[in-house]
Amino acid sequence: MNHMLPHLQLPLLDVIALLTFLACWIGYAQFADRLRRGARSLMTVMHLYRLKWMERMLEREVRIGDTNVLSTMNRSSGLFASTSVFIVAGLLTLLGALDEAALLSKRLFFFAEGSPLVWEVRVLTLVMVFVYAFFKFIWSLRQFNVALQVMGAAPEHSDLQAPDRTSFARVASRIISLGTDTFNAGVRAYYFGLAMLSWFVHPFVFMLASVWVVLVLYRREFRSKTLATLLTGLRDGV
Repeated sequence: MNHMLPHLQLPLLDVIALLTFLACWIGYAQFADRLRRGARSLMTVMHLYRLKWMERMLEREVRIGDTNVLSTMNRSSGLFASTSVFIVAGLLTLLGALDEAALLSKRLFFFAEGSPLVWEVRVLTLVMVFVYAFFKFIWSLRQFNVALQVMGAAPEHSDLQAPDRTSFARVASRIISLGTDTFNAGVRAYYFGLAMLSWFVHPFVFMLASVWVVLVLYRREFRSKTLATLLTGLRDGV
């Protein structure tokens, strides 16, 4: 029995690569959430714009345009959720043809060779990443649906004495932001899922890709030109 155990062990380099990947993903998520509280980020600035959006929606008699914007966000979540299902289905199909996939990889110079166990772990881990993304997008979808119903309960533009008028914009924008945060977590899973594809090339490439994704996400959320433009708009009183 003991002589079989070495064949059931994942190579140390693959274990290190996987731990590096998890550290990058989980570590960046925790880092970004904490930094967001004390620094300007794309998500925090967009929440301020959503708050302005809801405040100005209360002044409009016709709110079809507002519901259309939120419906578009809803459809985006649905599209990503559906895509996640297709990706998971394709990966599960690949699990049934690992021998053929491993044979094909030997013909490609840029693919690293690995045991059947290594291939199974790589594919199953990739499946879990996109299953996680699916649940995030579905929850985002539900939150946007809740936001649509909340918008339907908005006070009339002429009812200036409505008891919930002052709190409505804050509550509605918060719900939309929660849905957007969840959507963002699903998109982040896509980024790291794409980085995981490099694991099939080599564990070292996988580690480099994981770190590169962290740098890309940080720059886009905290140092992008889009964020600078949005901040300028807030300073100008948009």
